[in-house]
Amino acid sequence: MDEQIKLSRRERQIMDIVYGLNQATATDVLMAIPDQVSRATVRTLLRILEEKGHLKHHKEGREFVYKPVRPRHRAGQSALRRILSIFFDGSLEKALAYHLADPATSLEPEERDRLIELIRKSSGKGD
Repeated sequence: MDEQIKLSRRERQIMDIVYGLNQATATDVLMAIPDQVSRATVRTLLRILEEKGHLKHHKEGREFVYKPVRPRHRAGQSALRRILSIFFDGSLEKALAYHLADPATSLEPEERDRLIELIRKSSGKGD
């Protein structure tokens, strides 16, 4: 089962902040979180995320500094699988088509060429 599914909305929000900063204290999370939440709540959720195996910490001065246990790319793969499953019936094609059809999407020629090359390379994997 996808580890990210086991996280609450607030836990995912905190993990996004910690990944974005590469490491974070409770104060960092409190400053970055978009809505009102108490310091005690942030500390509790950081401890819970550590107990669940998502974070580890070390002490710097008087504060704990939290870092993700899993590398960012593995967490990204997990999140992408979750998004594909929930919103696009597991289909990368549907997700990409939706993204490319969005008027706000701007695809540079170099990006298009890289995508074409990735598709070419991936077509040989199943052979």
